[in-house]
Amino acid sequence: MEEVGKLLIYVGVFLAIVGALVIGISKFGNSIPIGKLPGDIYIKKENVVFYFPLGTSILISLIFSFLTFVLFLLMRK
Repeated sequence: MEEVGKLLIYVGVFLAIVGALVIGISKFGNSIPIGKLPGDIYIKKENVVFYFPLGTSILISLIFSFLTFVLFLLMRK
């Protein structure tokens, strides 16, 4: 039961850090081009717009993977 409590605390800290990062990124506005990275697919025709943020998705995945790795490293000690 103690391990579940520790896991919940770590998950809470992780979510607080992610929340702080989201707030910090939103303060910078257009200086960080989230959603307009190289690799994002944007096609505009007459009446159709297709947007797939592939580069942004990969970047966010890498960031979350790194944070998860650090979280599990901290839990092992």
